[in-house]
Amino acid sequence: MKKNDPLSRRERQIMNVLFANGECTVKQIIEELDDAPTEMAIRRLLHILVEKGHLKSRKEGRKVIYWPRESKQKAGAKALHHVLDTFFGGAVDEALATHLAGKEKLSPQQLARMQKLIADAKKLRNK
Repeated sequence: MKKNDPLSRRERQIMNVLFANGECTVKQIIEELDDAPTEMAIRRLLHILVEKGHLKSRKEGRKVIYWPRESKQKAGAKALHHVLDTFFGGAVDEALATHLAGKEKLSPQQLARMQKLIADAKKLRNK
């Protein structure tokens, strides 16, 4: 199993639970999921996520504790770079233009934040 393999819907749900809680047992994950599959199915999915390199685990008595290998922010940045490379040839401006074209209306706060981020990026670029 490759680390780059995309996550299934259930795997993403499990990762979201773990990002929200930090670490969990199988039973805790089941409690957090709507329409959770069987305990055995969750165990198998967790094993797959460990194999893919997304999770770490440790044993505490009879329980196994799982947690994300990296922070949600770092995982999100990697996923974003993958999307940018795959669909936009790495062009952030094209991705942003595509995203903005689908938005109905941006709030003044969102526009101000984007303008500040662009100004900050220009400053960093000129250093």
